[in-house]
Amino acid sequence: MAQTTFNGPVISQNGFIGGHQVESANAINATGTATPAQVASGYITSTSAAATTITLPTGTALGNAIGATQGTVLDLFIANTAGATTVTIAVNTNAILSSAAADSSGSFGDLTVASGATGLARYTLMFSSPTAYVFTSTA
Repeated sequence: MAQTTFNGPVISQNGFIGGHQVESANAINATGTATPAQVASGYITSTSAAATTITLPTGTALGNAIGATQGTVLDLFIANTAGATTVTIAVNTNAILSSAAADSSGSFGDLTVASGATGLARYTLMFSSPTAYVFTSTA
């Protein structure tokens, strides 16, 4: 097995996307649909004084944007530490809650991000095809 040194993000040929560094935060401060680029960045902030719902992009839109294949995994961090109220995450067409999320709505299926010091959440998106993904709260 050959050893290789890489500089920058690495994407394996089987679709796994390893940890990436966030270069800039994407602010969503009003209810709306996140763009595929915002979700693909892996980091979204909200500083809204009003309750905000962030709808994820469709599986087709996000899959096309990142070149997803079956098995592609993407982590999404939502920061609401400077927000004044709760942020709610909503799924979209071909973007559904995983079975773990549906079975355990209080943990894996938690779609709300509190405001203040505890207002951080991590979600994992796992593609079952190039145009469909499941969504699970993982932290």
